[in-house]
Amino acid sequence: MREKMEQLKIQLDQDLALVKDLQELDNIRVKYMGKKGLITDLLKGMKDLSNDERKTFGALVNELKQTAGDKITQKTEELKEAQIRKEIESMPEFDVSIPTNLDRGSYHPITLVQRECERIFKSMGFTVEDYAEVVTDYECFEAVNIPKNHPARDMQDTYYLENGQLLKSQTSAAQNAILRKYGDALKNDSKPIKAIFPGRCFRNEATDACHENTFFQMEGMMVDKDISISNLIYFMKTMLSEVFKKDIKVRLRPGFFPFVEPGFELDISCLICGGEGCPSCKHSGWLELCPCGMIHPEVLREGGIDPEEYTGFAFGLGLTRLAMMKYGVKDIRDLNSGSLKVLSQFSDDE
Repeated sequence: MREKMEQLKIQLDQDLALVKDLQELDNIRVKYMGKKGLITDLLKGMKDLSNDERKTFGALVNELKQTAGDKITQKTEELKEAQIRKEIESMPEFDVSIPTNLDRGSYHPITLVQRECERIFKSMGFTVEDYAEVVTDYECFEAVNIPKNHPARDMQDTYYLENGQLLKSQTSAAQNAILRKYGDALKNDSKPIKAIFPGRCFRNEATDACHENTFFQMEGMMVDKDISISNLIYFMKTMLSEVFKKDIKVRLRPGFFPFVEPGFELDISCLICGGEGCPSCKHSGWLELCPCGMIHPEVLREGGIDPEEYTGFAFGLGLTRLAMMKYGVKDIRDLNSGSLKVLSQFSDDE
């Protein structure tokens, strides 16, 4: 039996030497390590051995399987590396010294609006934070007061990955991390938490003129002692007046969001139709722009902040809808269309 194992090692090395691509390598893997493979087949002979012999034989077979697995893994890496080298070598050469006559491109309207908002909030003392698009269920829901199986989850259906993570449905997924990042400075140095964190969000929902499955938001929060709704209204009105370069008609109405209490919907008068009603605003004359409110005590507590000592506000600004209002885009789907006819009309003024 030992001789047969040695023969299998030699045979495996010979087969691996002839492999040219990953498909052939997978066939080799099945040949030796599959359910009916040559190495697996060795175990059938264990029924004729004594208990002591079985232990020794089993250990030898496992050692052979480990050796074969290591060699196949090594060959996989070699083939992948060779494939990458082949692709690189087949790429055409470019002379970077040759001048081009191509017209300069333009920034996406959402990029322009995001940069403008970042500039405004930076001038008011806010830091700009970045956060991942792929997050855990805890970050996106549980950390912001939306426990498992809670009905509030019906408000947001997103895309789940096989490893249990998901594409974030809201920029609120970064709240817990931001609270913990700046919590010590808040408690030790009495320095308020003032941060915005823009990002792309995803939701599994039907699309229309004012809804998309992929869109951009900008979350913002401020936490300190004696923060109130008045602070929230001031910062939002200041930001909107700066973006649109004029006073904007807004309204604040009650709204339910699990991570704020009390919660509000901040709407702006539709700038596309002038408040008369159009498909972009569902013919209401108003466009929902900014879910907001006072941060829920449970969210503060989950982030390591004592809600008995500190309060704060949070808002989720729709950058995509803000871009629609600023540039008069009537259909939200145009912004993700990749249509040069639509997007080329926007340019960066910087």
